[in-house]
Amino acid sequence: MCDGAVLALGCLRAAGVRPGRSILVYGASGSIGTAAVQLARYLGAEVTAVCNTKNVELVRSLGADHVIDYTRADFRKNGEAYDIVFDAVRLQPFGRCRDSIRPGGAYLATDHLHNLALAAWTSAIGTRKVLFPIPPKCVKEDVLLLKQLFEEGHYRAVVDRRYALGDVVEAAVYVQTKRKTGNVVLTVA
Repeated sequence: MCDGAVLALGCLRAAGVRPGRSILVYGASGSIGTAAVQLARYLGAEVTAVCNTKNVELVRSLGADHVIDYTRADFRKNGEAYDIVFDAVRLQPFGRCRDSIRPGGAYLATDHLHNLALAAWTSAIGTRKVLFPIPPKCVKEDVLLLKQLFEEGHYRAVVDRRYALGDVVEAAVYVQTKRKTGNVVLTVA
């Protein structure tokens, strides 16, 4: 339950997600993305989720206000700008997203060390910032918050497949296909 959620929560906090702010989550059907959609919605933001056709209804059910099917439309060409663009799958670099971020807004990165340099550079220059809150900090309070949100029905971990621990290689191969939805779980007997 905590895998993508802890990382998403740290990123959303770093970006100051709150009521009145808009966020676009690119990769909204992955482990980090499904958590980000739910947590951003819980924090009061207007959420636009980007995913493929097969996951549109899932992402809507997680609380997205708007859903863009990337196989049919490019969010960068819809004329919209967001307070935050969260690239949960490392496929939309800051340079591609810059025009979709409002002045004073932020791009949330979850990987690639060049984003660390961009974070330093954009904090000194420009009105759109790159935030790179990595590595995630897993603290007891966050786990307790996720437990509370789960118990109250505000959060659910999306599970694509389950594998026995002995099938860890097969599970890793499946994850590497980049076709998973939500989380892949290893079951320890």
